[in-house]
Amino acid sequence: MSQPFKEAMFYTPIENKGVVCNLCRHRCKILEGRLGTCGVRYNKGGKLLTLVYEKIIAAHVDPIEKKPLFHVWPRSSSFSVATVGCNFHCDFCQNADISQVKIKASPESEPSPEQIPGEQLSVEQVVEIAEQHHCKSIAYTYTEPTIFYEYAYEAGKLAHRHNILNVFVTNGYLTAEALKEIKPYLDAANVDLKGFNADFYRKKIGAKLEEVLDSLKLMKSLGIWIEVTTLIVPGWNDKEDDLRKVAHFIYAELGEDTPWHISRFFPHYKMMDVEPTPVHIIRKAREIGLETGLRYVYTGNLPGDEGEHTYCYHCNKILIRRYGYTILENHIKEGKCEFCGAVIDGIGLN
Repeated sequence: MSQPFKEAMFYTPIENKGVVCNLCRHRCKILEGRLGTCGVRYNKGGKLLTLVYEKIIAAHVDPIEKKPLFHVWPRSSSFSVATVGCNFHCDFCQNADISQVKIKASPESEPSPEQIPGEQLSVEQVVEIAEQHHCKSIAYTYTEPTIFYEYAYEAGKLAHRHNILNVFVTNGYLTAEALKEIKPYLDAANVDLKGFNADFYRKKIGAKLEEVLDSLKLMKSLGIWIEVTTLIVPGWNDKEDDLRKVAHFIYAELGEDTPWHISRFFPHYKMMDVEPTPVHIIRKAREIGLETGLRYVYTGNLPGDEGEHTYCYHCNKILIRRYGYTILENHIKEGKCEFCGAVIDGIGLN
């Protein structure tokens, strides 16, 4: 049985029953009877509603490494959930079938709960399932946790009472006020920094690079554990100069201990005509990250590559040997290198 829509957090009423949504950095001005750019926040008579509260489209028990989060309780499970919708419209989206769902709404035709794809899953149930599967964390992922913020917020509070961590896999477009509100319950985030090219963000994503950078810096200052992912799309964000700018930003603003995951692109959605990223470009990007001074730079979507492992920055020995999402060896003991005693940053590195 579908529940009534829930009032959204973070909005300001304006003239003629319009509202400004202050949840993400688009700050959409939403007229009465219309949706925000995310497609899941609806203005009903001057009241902003979230259409996806407790309406889950995807739920899986994943290895935490799949997020990817390599420095958060390695080898643990994360109960991973998502609703439909996204506030970005990336041409290369890997989950476009659920992130780019179009919900019909107009002043003459209000959406109904039955229209929204997904199954009812309460915040109590999501925490209960995480406990049943002995998950160390709940991950709000697959689409964009910002757009189902109210669900993540309530589930996050309950999860903490049950000693379960909360992690976001996010595009980093939350507003400062939304980020500060959820900070007490948000332990870690993998943030997509899709390049350092403002044109790329504008043309292929429909967003502003500077806003993502501001969000990353705020997360760091709030004490949220951050890992950064860059999906390298041939011809768009693969220039060495741009990759050096990404690496330098992470090093200068987020710190040398911030992991950087460099992922190989495969054709998806509206970019089926673009070839997969050449392997040598992924490896070159990793080299750039290490040259810049980053201690943990990983290659993604390259199973068996040496860039999957965690190396000690001091003695250079392999600390965590991986194949894909599987951990084969772990030589981190009580947050330190087993061989030389160097401190390795992260959460739950035992």
